[in-house]
Amino acid sequence: METAADELPAILGGEPAVTLDQSEANRWPILTEEDEQAVLEVMRSGNITTHPVARELECEYAAFTGRKFALTHNNGTSALMAGFFALGLKPGDEVLVPTATFWASVIPMLWLGAVPVFCESEQERLGLDPVDVEAKITDKTKAIVVVHLWGLPSKMTELQAIADRHGLKIIEDASHAHGAKWRGRMCGSLGDISVFSLQGDKLAPGGEGGIFLCDDESYLERATCMGDMMRTLELPTAAARFAGTTFGIKTRIAPVSAAIARVQLRHLTKRNAKRNENLVYLSKALESLGFHTYLGPGHVERVYFEYLVRPDSERVGLPLDFLIEALVAEGCEAQRPRYPLLHQQPLFTEGAWREIARLPDEMPFPEYAPDAVPNTQLGNMQLLKLPSFPGADRTLLDQYIAAFRKVTGRAGEIRASRV
Repeated sequence: METAADELPAILGGEPAVTLDQSEANRWPILTEEDEQAVLEVMRSGNITTHPVARELECEYAAFTGRKFALTHNNGTSALMAGFFALGLKPGDEVLVPTATFWASVIPMLWLGAVPVFCESEQERLGLDPVDVEAKITDKTKAIVVVHLWGLPSKMTELQAIADRHGLKIIEDASHAHGAKWRGRMCGSLGDISVFSLQGDKLAPGGEGGIFLCDDESYLERATCMGDMMRTLELPTAAARFAGTTFGIKTRIAPVSAAIARVQLRHLTKRNAKRNENLVYLSKALESLGFHTYLGPGHVERVYFEYLVRPDSERVGLPLDFLIEALVAEGCEAQRPRYPLLHQQPLFTEGAWREIARLPDEMPFPEYAPDAVPNTQLGNMQLLKLPSFPGADRTLLDQYIAAFRKVTGRAGEIRASRV
């Protein structure tokens, strides 16, 4: 009997392995009548600006993560800006950051004059490399931005120890990690300040929105004063005097977004479980074929904002571009990761960041070289992105597995045909 590995790959003239329609299996977000009713309730109230649904969402996120305080924002970028502001970063202060992340994890700090210092990512979990982080600390370093990339918690034991040794604050960008846990603790509770995005692709989306979380009331006060007039007015401290102006930025969430986000949070655990079940099943099959799938160590519970794998080039036998071409021919949705490395972007390489940071001319400026973090650059070039299958059944997953077996089983022939 012919096995999948013996079948002729589609790129060589065989029949595609993936024949099922994938639109429903990969549809996201999942919006139901429950979401519609939540939105209608806000609309019918007539209060589409300061509806209490935003406060309710804050209470639910504080309870979900075990934090004392939560403050909603109009997006995750604003929540991150509030985090940088709440820490009191000053012009010239350095912040250790990953380059392999969405730009909002880094760019908002420039408006405060803070200077990002790009660090390597380790290749086990794709988070900040603790060794490189510690090597780049100077007397100007004030904070570390930790991103749980793609839903896999970072090496918090090592990073927290570094922060404690050097008196640094941690801003935790948990935007990919709704529901993930590290040593039994919820992501979103692991930084001095933590942030979630509620953008429409996220695991608990609101369309747009962000959540700022902390346990220090002084951080909450500064974040509130930055951009929410009504909340500033309610502060029980002398900071309420700034309510007439705030600090010049408006960050309040739209109640319609908050209403959707409440419903999505309610279903997060169940929907995460479905994704995890699918992707653990797929991962175990791909691991046997020579792919590292970032399942994570036993003390973390990962989630899947997106699903990336890394082929072992010797075992798989194909360069990444050939592999992607062959998988696409089989009917798979396969591509390279979508985030460019930040340190290679023109904002930094051409020096335009200085216009935003507005640092004094006499202050030394760092130069951002495109080859500054070579390990991360090399690792990023080896990653393959696949669907996260939020609604797939085993039949589709088995077709993907068959596609991978066909392609890897005839890798030599495929490679020879592309030369």
